[in-house]
Amino acid sequence: MDLQKLQLHTVQGLDQVTLLNPPEEPLSEHHLKILYSCDELSTVQLECVIYFDTGIISTLQLKQWSCAPGNPKIRTVELKLPDWLVYQSDGILPDSQWVLSCMLLVSIRHRGFDDSKRSVAVQDVATLQLKPFFSRPVKQHQLCIAWSWRMLQLTPCFAKKQCPFEQETVHFLASIFASSGKSYGITKSLDPYGSEALEFARTKTISFAWCMFSIWIFVSRSCQKKLCGVFHHINSKNNFVTPSVFLRNSGELHIQVDLNSKESSAFISSFKVPLKEWCQISLMLEGPTVTVSLICFHKDLRTVHTVDHQLERNAELDDTEGTFVIGGRNYIQSVEGYFGPMVYYRNRIPHYSTSEVVLPDLLSTVNLTGWLQACRTFRLEVTVKVSGYILKAKEGTELGTCFDAFHEWTGKERQPSQNQCLLWEATVPKRRQAAKLAKFLAFKHGERGVSLLAVGRALYSLSLHKLDRARHTGTVSRILPLLLQAGCLADNRALHMSSVLYSTGLGIKKQPEKVWLLALLAAQKDDRLALLHLGHLHHQGLLGLPADPDLSYAYYANIAEQTVEDRQSPTSEQTFVEAVHLNHDHELSLQTNKDHHIFEWLKLQARRGAAEAEQTVARMLFWGQQGVTPNIQEAVKHYERGAVQWEDPTSMFDYGIVLLQGLGVKKDVPKAISFLRKAMDKGFVPAMNALGWYFEHFERDYRRAVQLWEQADLLKSPDAALNLGVIHSQGLYPGKPADKFMAYQYYLKSAQRGHIRGAVLLANIWNTGIPGRVKRRPSEAVLRAKQAAEQNGYLGTILRKALNSYLKNDMLNSLLYYMMAAESGYAAAQFNAAYLCENNAFGYLDPDFAASCMWRYYNLTIQSQNPNTYALVRMGDLLYQGQGHKKKDLFSAAEKYTQAALRNEPQGWYNLGLLAEEGFRLPLSVIVELGLSELYMSDNSTLLSALYRRCRDSEDSDSYLPCSLALVNVYLRSFTKDHGAVIKFSTAVAMVIAPTIFLIIFNGHRRPVPVLSFN
Repeated sequence: MDLQKLQLHTVQGLDQVTLLNPPEEPLSEHHLKILYSCDELSTVQLECVIYFDTGIISTLQLKQWSCAPGNPKIRTVELKLPDWLVYQSDGILPDSQWVLSCMLLVSIRHRGFDDSKRSVAVQDVATLQLKPFFSRPVKQHQLCIAWSWRMLQLTPCFAKKQCPFEQETVHFLASIFASSGKSYGITKSLDPYGSEALEFARTKTISFAWCMFSIWIFVSRSCQKKLCGVFHHINSKNNFVTPSVFLRNSGELHIQVDLNSKESSAFISSFKVPLKEWCQISLMLEGPTVTVSLICFHKDLRTVHTVDHQLERNAELDDTEGTFVIGGRNYIQSVEGYFGPMVYYRNRIPHYSTSEVVLPDLLSTVNLTGWLQACRTFRLEVTVKVSGYILKAKEGTELGTCFDAFHEWTGKERQPSQNQCLLWEATVPKRRQAAKLAKFLAFKHGERGVSLLAVGRALYSLSLHKLDRARHTGTVSRILPLLLQAGCLADNRALHMSSVLYSTGLGIKKQPEKVWLLALLAAQKDDRLALLHLGHLHHQGLLGLPADPDLSYAYYANIAEQTVEDRQSPTSEQTFVEAVHLNHDHELSLQTNKDHHIFEWLKLQARRGAAEAEQTVARMLFWGQQGVTPNIQEAVKHYERGAVQWEDPTSMFDYGIVLLQGLGVKKDVPKAISFLRKAMDKGFVPAMNALGWYFEHFERDYRRAVQLWEQADLLKSPDAALNLGVIHSQGLYPGKPADKFMAYQYYLKSAQRGHIRGAVLLANIWNTGIPGRVKRRPSEAVLRAKQAAEQNGYLGTILRKALNSYLKNDMLNSLLYYMMAAESGYAAAQFNAAYLCENNAFGYLDPDFAASCMWRYYNLTIQSQNPNTYALVRMGDLLYQGQGHKKKDLFSAAEKYTQAALRNEPQGWYNLGLLAEEGFRLPLSVIVELGLSELYMSDNSTLLSALYRRCRDSEDSDSYLPCSLALVNVYLRSFTKDHGAVIKFSTAVAMVIAPTIFLIIFNGHRRPVPVLSFN
């Protein structure tokens, strides 16, 4: 922070005080000059105000002296700041807490009051620039250090800190990554050492690689290509370099390294990687020798393979060049399965013995193999039953078995038949529903209509059917076994729902390890919501998992790309993502359906020739917006009428696009181009871009395509910017070579204009970087990919189910579906889940669970990029109140109210005022953030007036009256200090009347924390 002097001009008569030569940083024994004068007998007080990251403000009194009226004087004071603020810790000086800011404050205080109420006449402040711990000087102690102290200094815990820890052991992956076998992986990069000695040693060994890599891998399916990525190193020229390890379709490892002769060398392992076992692959590079080891664990057995390969020259490795990738990338698909912890030992080879390798605790805790073994047993049991029932169906012997599955399932009464169970028909109670459904499907559809997946889907449907009829959370524990069995039978939706239930504790006990396991299983099968869930977990570092933006991006990039593809091929299973907040009456009022009066009114207006109504009806039907069930064929009819009858350019464009792609109508390119040209002639910019796409893909006329796109780009078309980026990336721009950086600039423009695919391509570049042009920006890449991923239509369907349940007063199912979306990190769903728990209509939730749920989801909501102001205020209320075993935290509550106030939420200003009225002194950081720094040392009435005035002057008309009453109350109390009993009586009357009016007006809108709310 640069030096800042804040002159606070609260001048009374001749009172003045100025810091003439404040230091730029904390110094010891600085001679500070202070100019001062006063118009009555006063005290000059010099203080040091220190603000810690814990929220604590410490005020140290440095000097104090008397001031008599007269001419201005200059006094030199020896400034002695605490040693822990000036110097490094060294065994004698302790470590200090983390200091956020530090300032010198000199003030003139009039006498006549006690110390706590002494009047500040004038003051001056200087902010000191703090140095990092290791940049501070070391104190030269002017004393003879005792022998005992000297011994303590030599021990590790008192050793002088000199430099940051260097990463000689790099944990590329400290978690588990579920890979679906696509071209997505975890990208990592390394920087040079900060230590000159270590960096010198690293550069010396570039041409004589001396290091070790270790990675755990679980292959669930053989490689379907010639090679699949395990981990590889890509240089700035996009070439595979040392080390690159791939899995062949025959099961062996393919290892490739670069030699110091600038040539490449590769070899194949003599062993194969087994399926469905955790294995550790270790790769040691010792100059010309490459040692590859494979250690696999299966139950209590372990298998060890080791091979040494001698290169013709020394292996070469510059680990700061390019990027390392775990799994796949643009150039190669990943192994299908799971990746466990990966460690890179830079410039060293640790002691390594294959006999000492054990399965990491992380992998044992998740117990992936245990789940798969249990599922294998269950699948075998269901397979036997399916085969038996199919045989019985062919023989027509449904009657006379252990039970009548169809009638028992549908609840129809029937006389029990004679028990004639065969051995394979016996089943344990918890698996009885699966057996019933297997029999029902076998007898109804025969051999062609029944499979393990069909039974799994039936189990999932049965679970939802039971949930639809549930009115309390006790039902959840009864349907959980059905969901887990459905997940075993490959229904990934059931796996995700089970993961959410274990995460939230809705009706069951929370089990974090099962949350992660079930999410990994679903994500490995490419379930979109599970990918979102894991991306969110690793982005935020939840459930005790490490925050890892690179791992989070690997998940988000997968679903973001699927989102682009899904939007190009819409189905009835997808719904447009809409952020509807349950506390927003206007958003709820816009929800409709095909029989609703709003939708009927729009259709009527469309028939009468209202082009905008025609567009709206078509859009609602095509994308499934505002509660309307998607119907692409019906939407096309509205596009056609708008284009043909009303000659609306927007409808012409939409109709041309569906004709061009054959969506809901027979593909007709000439007719599509005709409508697109008409739309362009009417000045509709997207049509210009679509015609460019036609010239590129159908005519191969890149010059004409580029011409149209550049015209559209000048008119801010996001599609045009995207297409120009792709043209530059692929080297198809007429007369110009491929230019990745130019493509990046267009992707950036496209993303900034709101294009989803533009955001995906931009995030990809930020994830990998462009050598010499664009640095890697993993954290920003995650945010861009997340934004694109959250537009996925399958997430939209979950949100729609949640909202429909809410509109039907089915609060339990609404909460469950909102939780499914909330656990995926979608902020609006997190807010709605908290809102449902807060209101707890019909008391269907346990009060303790509701309180915990409310705290959890409001807290998650406010961590989004654009937090909801209602959530900020409610989180502030919860912190103020203290929830459950959590203590009141007024400092954090003030921070939340401040964030809400800065987003123009009057409730935030009002609640800050109430905190101040209760005697809580608002922290300096809050005052500065609110832009009221000049009021930090002022009296409470002045601060309250400013807060309530901001509340009153907000754009929310509903806040005007309560904020005005609060402001009047402050004025009356201020007058009471200076006037007599008459004013006191008036104040008392106002204080009685104001809350009464307030309660009458806002009683219907008050929240559960009465003292801190007004709407």
